[in-house]
Amino acid sequence: MRTRTQPLLVASLLVGLAALATAPRAGAELRVFVTNEKSNDVTVIDVATRKVLKTIPVGKRPRGVAASPDGKQVYVSNSDSDSLSVIDAATLTVLKTVPAGRDPEGLTPSKDGRTLYVVNENDLALTIIDVASMKIVQKIPVGTEPETAVLSPDGKWVVVSNESSNDVYVIDTATNAVVTKIQVPKNPRGMRFTPDSRRLFVASEQAHVVSILEVPGWTVLKSVATGGSRPVDIQITADGARAYVSHGNSGDVRVLDTSALKLLATIPVGPRAWWTALTPDGAFLFVTVGRAGEVAVIDTRSKTVVDRVRAGTLPWGVAIADVP
Repeated sequence: MRTRTQPLLVASLLVGLAALATAPRAGAELRVFVTNEKSNDVTVIDVATRKVLKTIPVGKRPRGVAASPDGKQVYVSNSDSDSLSVIDAATLTVLKTVPAGRDPEGLTPSKDGRTLYVVNENDLALTIIDVASMKIVQKIPVGTEPETAVLSPDGKWVVVSNESSNDVYVIDTATNAVVTKIQVPKNPRGMRFTPDSRRLFVASEQAHVVSILEVPGWTVLKSVATGGSRPVDIQITADGARAYVSHGNSGDVRVLDTSALKLLATIPVGPRAWWTALTPDGAFLFVTVGRAGEVAVIDTRSKTVVDRVRAGTLPWGVAIADVP
């Protein structure tokens, strides 16, 4: 005979399992990795204490930075060394440095972590690197002055922004083939997909606008002025409702509603507010502030800068690793 307590026990068990699935890994530590263009190093910051853990020398003019999906490694593109540095995220040591094409900049790993997609500005290409061997396996021609690459959350697409040809190239990750290119307003730089992979947001620096592209139709739905000067990077919240857009010239982060691109708030951070990284829980946004040589920490609930951390000279890229 079934007792009345059985459904309650089952429900409690399911709630417990869901909590375990979303809880942080035991012993995990969030670390911020910041590339410094002029001092040729990477500043590592502990998210919990906001203290600098270490400064790691890398190649010349480090720019792009990305963490592996498992949080064990961090990849840094050294633009003037034509190389890629691989950092152990736990020990904070450089494991190896490998060729990465001419003038590597933005980069992103595949969803399974087996592949790296690296943008090469002087090669006009997207370089594909096999992570196991750290060898270049393919180069895909893209537009003029490619800037960065982003992966869709579902892992199906890699999109490259091209600053001078004013377009974005869409690459199918299953075939490594360019499926289309889309014209966007002048000087596209940072991009971000919504969590459901159905829309792509593009910041066009010299046009001072953010555009929304439909996926997979790859059409521009709208382009709206942010009200700030020279938007660079974009972060989208986990619920897809808000976008945080950094602005290099007006020195701020602007919070936009993602449906209408309506301005919700303006957060002053400092001159050359550049690339950004959002903590997994969405509570804090880290922003490189190049001219000040620091990283601004924004509390997304209060929409205020709650801390500033000294970095190296001319900080550029930023990524967060959930280190096991």
